[in-house]
Amino acid sequence: MLNQYPLWKYLLMLGFVALGFFYAAPNLYAPDPALQISGQSSSQIIDDRILASASDALQQAGIPFIRTELGAGGRSGLIRLSDREDQLPAQRHVQKALGDSYVVALNLAQTTPQWLSDYGARPMKFGLDLSGGVHFKLEVDVDAAVEQRMEFYLSATKKLLREEGIRGYVRRAAGGDITTRFKTEELREQALDAVQENFPELLLKRNGEGPEWGFSGTISAATIKEITSYALNQNLTTLRNRVNELGVSEPLVQPQGRNRIVVELPGIQDTAEAKRILGKTANLEFRLVATADAPLSSRQQFSYRSEQRGGASEWLERDVVITGERVSNAQASFDQNGRPNVNISLDSEGGALMHRATRNNIKRRMGVLFIERKNRTRYELNEEGEEVVIKVPYDEKKLITAPVIQSALGAKFQITGLDSPQESSELALLLRAGALAAPMDFVEERTIGPSLGAENVAQGVKAVQAGLLLVVVFMVLYYRVFGIAAVIALSCNLVLLIACMSILGATLTLPGIAGIVLTVGMAVDANVLIFARSREEIKNGLSPQMSIHSGFQRAVVTIVDANITTLLVALILYSVGTGPIKGFAVTLSIGIITSMITAIVGTRGLINLIYGGRNVKRLHIDWAKT
Repeated sequence: MLNQYPLWKYLLMLGFVALGFFYAAPNLYAPDPALQISGQSSSQIIDDRILASASDALQQAGIPFIRTELGAGGRSGLIRLSDREDQLPAQRHVQKALGDSYVVALNLAQTTPQWLSDYGARPMKFGLDLSGGVHFKLEVDVDAAVEQRMEFYLSATKKLLREEGIRGYVRRAAGGDITTRFKTEELREQALDAVQENFPELLLKRNGEGPEWGFSGTISAATIKEITSYALNQNLTTLRNRVNELGVSEPLVQPQGRNRIVVELPGIQDTAEAKRILGKTANLEFRLVATADAPLSSRQQFSYRSEQRGGASEWLERDVVITGERVSNAQASFDQNGRPNVNISLDSEGGALMHRATRNNIKRRMGVLFIERKNRTRYELNEEGEEVVIKVPYDEKKLITAPVIQSALGAKFQITGLDSPQESSELALLLRAGALAAPMDFVEERTIGPSLGAENVAQGVKAVQAGLLLVVVFMVLYYRVFGIAAVIALSCNLVLLIACMSILGATLTLPGIAGIVLTVGMAVDANVLIFARSREEIKNGLSPQMSIHSGFQRAVVTIVDANITTLLVALILYSVGTGPIKGFAVTLSIGIITSMITAIVGTRGLINLIYGGRNVKRLHIDWAKT
């Protein structure tokens, strides 16, 4: 019989809609403002004692909070606050109480019931313009980049003169320039020619006559500008890679001025982890362990990073074999004894340098030095008597391990001696994402609300509600029973759209809301095509049942063609667009798919339920009698 679905098809549709309601339900629960506490190192444990200290600090400051929670595995802690306005002062008090060994970051904690979370139901992510996400502003230390380049030239010049057999004295002057001294003018000229040939970007100047012949070297203003530009661009690339490793959807990473970078992470849940990963200068230095008879001027002492070694230290040579910039890939793994390690792959130049350094030093030990930019926090009173926070950056250099070189190493080897799988995973992530060309410091951090203002967002929501109401009124008044079926299908379409975005982790922005409105229009447009076609069939003399069947069957081709065309445009927008454009494209793409399903299948099912299997004399499909 025409216009009848079997029972299983109705049950399948009902189950599909129920599933949509289930996965859309978490969006009814607003998140709590919170503080996320974690250690500077991934191996640090957050326990009840740490949370108690944080709670005491908030109580003494008179800041109310809901409760404290320990994260899985004791790697993080969460303090849920009562008011979002308390986040910044609460962060300041907790950070002061815990000290610089811990990261206290702003967060928005989910309030989704456990019975929903157990089945993977999560609320939809919101863009920064809809009050969801975190904003970082980082400052690149370009002076440190220039200093690193001068240290490279100093080490390279010493190595070059040794290889050329030119005896002399090379050091850094107080102003940062490289200065040299030689016993004869001939030695100075040989050294000058060698350095000029290998490092043409250095500006060399002869100085010193008589018993001490020498020259000085510095870098030009053009080279400094090039170093600064490279440091900013390299750090931009590295931050983008690290954001991708964090799994953030639609991030914004862009330069601001000469030496600052803005990072916006919409929908991020673990801001403490984001801050720790983004802010670290994850660089390595590979140096040979110095011999006992080496002069103090050619070696440095470093303590181990591992707490299990009890403050043990090693003397390393000052000359660096390679740095982390030569690492092309890094993967966390385990050795044959089940201990965590990191498998390192170097680029071609790094592999050649490593091979050259280790082939003649078998049975010696090589230290792996981990360099990390940290801050010491000071609290001082300003002229108005208000307490201000002052961050003093410094570089902490710690040994990871110092194994014996068993054979000449190449482009692939392992770093062992790590404390935990978490430490190996973090180290591999940072190295894989790329080394920072210069240290960076956080100069601004905040979770932000609507970038267009709360009033604009409220007006936008009102506009959406008004548009939907007008569509509902028009459909019901003009198409009567068929209009009611279309409105029910439209409501299911919106629920399915929200459910799909929640499941996929898509980020909703203000342009995304525009995509939802457009989706509503396209869904209604599909129903209008179907209903208009059914009316035409009735005018052509077909029976009501045949007109319903023919109207849906013949309008489907037009609906699919129109929606596929729009879907292709949305995919192009997603592939070439950025930020808000991507948000609009994602919402539109999902909405097109759900609207086709609800308009073609859902509305047809409701109409079949109302009219199917009946001897219908007249269809309630128009305000006029038909």
